[in-house]
Amino acid sequence: MGAGHGHTVHFHGHSVVHRLPAHTKLAALVAFVLIVVATPRTAVWAFVTYAVLLLVLARASRVPARYLGKRLLIEIPFVVFAVLMPVVSTGPRIAVGPASLSEPGLWAAWGLLAKGTIGVGASVLLGATTEPRDLVRALEKARLPRQLVQIAAFMFRYLEVVGGELTRMRIARESRGFRARSVRAWPVLAATLGALFIRSYERGERVHLAMLSRGYAGRLPFPTDLTASRAEWARALALPGAAAICAGAAWLGVGG
Repeated sequence: MGAGHGHTVHFHGHSVVHRLPAHTKLAALVAFVLIVVATPRTAVWAFVTYAVLLLVLARASRVPARYLGKRLLIEIPFVVFAVLMPVVSTGPRIAVGPASLSEPGLWAAWGLLAKGTIGVGASVLLGATTEPRDLVRALEKARLPRQLVQIAAFMFRYLEVVGGELTRMRIARESRGFRARSVRAWPVLAATLGALFIRSYERGERVHLAMLSRGYAGRLPFPTDLTASRAEWARALALPGAAAICAGAAWLGVGG
């Protein structure tokens, strides 16, 4: 239970983005994502502008592009779904090489990819520039349900611990000659996941008892309240502010 804190998402740095208070970045992220989702998918130029703004912010954060790129792989299931949409959708069809694709499906796939990629990219950048404990404090300051905040806190705390446990179990299997090369290996992998679940549950019970013995009463103690100056709020809201201008122009048909 004494393992180190999980920092698999956060990238330690001292940029202007890192120094912004967590709750200002969280508010900016929510506003930015809502604006991106509300933008008409036919306004291609607006999404290009959003991507450029996000790239400028990533550059200012000094987080390596490879570091962010690896974490964008979480979007792969949505990419696969978007690729299938033009094939299975109905409506007028257009010929793209030997394939006949649905025109509404192509627009839907574009909208999903554009909005999803920009939203995921903004979320990854928030995680990379914000300490997990500060992000949890920002969630509490946003008055999210206390149970959800505590679940998020424990997820950040023990994600790396559970991942390390899974790695050790994999090494133990491989040291005994096991290789997952066919469907016949699935029962062994299922047994591994079952054992991991049991170990995680038992660890959770021990942690909970240890917390109760130290006076835990249903709320995690945070040392200080989060504060931000007007200048910090202005810097944080610069991204959604610029995005709002683009979205307004897109809805008015400017630049289309």
